[in-house]
Formats: sequence, structure tokens, C-alpha cells
Amino acid sequence: MGIVFVLVIPVVVGVLGGLHWYVWRRTVREASVPGTMWRRLGTTVFVAGPVFMVTAFLGSWIGLPFPLVRVLSWPAYLWVAVALYLLLGVLAGEGIRPALTWWLRRRAARTSTGTPAPVPEPFAVADDEPAPAPVPQSATDTGGEAPADLSRRMFAARLVGGASAAVAVGTVGYGTYGVLRGPRVKRVQVPLAKLPRSAHGFRIAVVSDVHLGPVLGRGFAEKVVSTVNATQPDLIAVVGDLVDGSVEDLGNAVEPIGGLRARHGTYFVTGNHEYISGAQQWTEHVQELGLTLLANQRMELPAFDLAGVNDVTGENHGDGPDLTAALKGRDPSRTSVLLAHQPVFVDEAVRQGVDLQLSGHTHGGQLWPMNYVAELANPTVAGLERYGDTQLYVSRGAGAWGPPTRVGAPSDVTVVELVSGQA
Repeated sequence: MGIVFVLVIPVVVGVLGGLHWYVWRRTVREASVPGTMWRRLGTTVFVAGPVFMVTAFLGSWIGLPFPLVRVLSWPAYLWVAVALYLLLGVLAGEGIRPALTWWLRRRAARTSTGTPAPVPEPFAVADDEPAPAPVPQSATDTGGEAPADLSRRMFAARLVGGASAAVAVGTVGYGTYGVLRGPRVKRVQVPLAKLPRSAHGFRIAVVSDVHLGPVLGRGFAEKVVSTVNATQPDLIAVVGDLVDGSVEDLGNAVEPIGGLRARHGTYFVTGNHEYISGAQQWTEHVQELGLTLLANQRMELPAFDLAGVNDVTGENHGDGPDLTAALKGRDPSRTSVLLAHQPVFVDEAVRQGVDLQLSGHTHGGQLWPMNYVAELANPTVAGLERYGDTQLYVSRGAGAWGPPTRVGAPSDVTVVELVSGQA
């Protein structure tokens, strides 16, 4: 693992450095004159952003105090989102820039009188006058490009770069506001053939991917709890990735989660980030907060069986999912609802005859166009789909990982209403 880490990190740093240089060149270097305030300011931003990123990402590993990591994480993660949309804007601009330059050249040609401008005589310098100060080579070296063409090219660069920056900042600003205001409630009806009439309309609030950590803290947890409790669910299912950090650092932030209230209780299963953050400590802590842990276990509720499995990441920690153990001894004529963090577990759920699997993990892609990447690794990115006799519902999640920003994938708490086929 250590060798892989040593080999991969330089490649990642090199790729990120190259992409930053490319965007800086297009938005700063080619759109500004050397030595100007805008050139210096733009260059400073493109240097400071990656520095914040690296420092925040490695902060906990190198032993930085958690309060300092929190301060660094805000500019670091916001820069990640801004840099992504700057890159997309610059890439889109590659086709616009030459077309705009060509149009400006044609426009100038149409408006020209056709009379060449007079060439000024060289300055005469008297014997007692000092010679004019030489113009810096960096300001005059145009590679043989005519001044008019250089001006048009810079205008096109400024227009495309400015538009890319405005769209990137606006998109990230709106997407961040959408996260910080708290998740919205989404309601979905799921018909289940074996569900008894007495459970028709039973409501499960699905809470996933809250990601309390250095960016989203106690205030955000309070918003999530308030949103969930306002739906007055019959049962609450927290399907993993509640935290990003240790119990020591995040105990205060997670405390409001103990205020979740439902008639049939609140249940919890681990996500991959629990294993990154210390799964044993967190499973103990959530139980202290009043949540019921389903670690490859099953609860027989009056109308159906509720099972929960550990996240598949637990396999690397000797604590993987075991659906066979969770379903052992159950009555197959009863409806079964499974809590599993990752949608990929649906294959096992189908094999063992589960009626409904509730998952999260994908964030719905979180930042468009990352939803297309998420589709490559998950059978369902968001919403309800059927696989054989098993239905899978995937929540986009209540919070956000990394940038506290969502674009094209709004956060949600989903109220799944079970519909009886006998009603």
C-alpha cells in the first residue's frame, strides 16, 4: 500500500499541477499584460488555491490541529469546485476563442478604409537629449504577431476567461448556498407486494451522506435533524457516511443526531467514510446517541423485517457485509427492507430475495458532470429502480463531501412511503 501511495501521489500532483497551469495560462497569462495588478492577482490565486488544497487534504495526516484544518478546508474545498468549473469553461472556450478572433479580424477588415496608416518617422534624438528608455522585451515580443492581431487575441482571451470565471464563481456560489441551507424533503412511494395492509403508508426517512467534518459541523447537523423530524416518519434509516473525522474532533458536531425521533426508532449502518474515520469508535458512539446499530443484523418489526449490513469497505478491515447472517432464520413470506450504504450491494440483495434496498453513497454525482463518472461505478446513481424482484432506492444524500457544493444533484432527505399490494 505504501509503495502504491508513493507512486500514485506524484502522478496525481503532476496532473493537478498541469491542469492548474493550463487554466492559469488561458485565464491569466493570455488575458493580461505582464507586471499589471490583474496578472499578479490572478497568479496569486492560482498558487494559493492548490496550496490550500494540499495543506487541507494532508492536515489530519501531518497532525495539524482540527480547528486549523477547519479554517483551511473552506478555501481549499471551495477552490476545488471553482477550479473544476474554470477548467470546463476554458475547455468550452477553446472553440470560441479562435472563432471570436476570426470574427474580430473580419469585422476590422470590413470597417477599414483600405488606406494604410502612415508609418511614423524615427524619433530624432538631439545630441544633448537622453535616448528613450528601452521597452521591456516581454512587452514587445509578440512572436512576429501584428499588434492588431495581438490585441484581438487578448480581447478574446479576456472575454472567454472572464466569462469562465464569472460562471464558475456563480455556479459554485449557488451550489454552496443549496447545501448550507439544508436538505430538502423528497417523497417516494414504493409498492411492495408482500407488505400487509396494516403497514400501508409506513414512512421511512432515509438519511445518507451527511458528512459532518471540517466543513459541515454542528449547525448543519441541527438542520438535518430538524428537517427529518418535521416529516414525522415512522422509522429513520441513517445509511452511512455520517462523518469525516474522529469522535474526538466531531463529537460535538454529531451530538444533535441523537435528537432524531421516530415511532419505530432510528437505525444506523456504516458507510465507507466510517471506516476511514474509525468505524469501531463511531459505531459505539452512535449507539450512545440512541441510534440502533444494524451490523449484519435484522430487526423483526410488526409488518416487515428490517436488516442492515456493514459497508463493503469493511472487507478491508475484517468487518465486511454479511447478508446471509443478517437474514438467517427469517420468514421469507414477510417483506424485507435492507439498509446498505453502497448501491453495488444490490446484486447480493437480489440473490437473497430482498424486497427493497435503501442506499446512498453516490451523492447523485454531487458536481455535474461527475454524475457520469458515478454511473460507471454504481448500478443506480439516484432514485428508484428495479432489479429482478428487488427494488433499489438511492438517496442523493443530505450533505456533501469535499466542496460543500452541489450542482445538478440537490441534497435531500427522502421519505420512502411503503405501499401495500393488498391495500
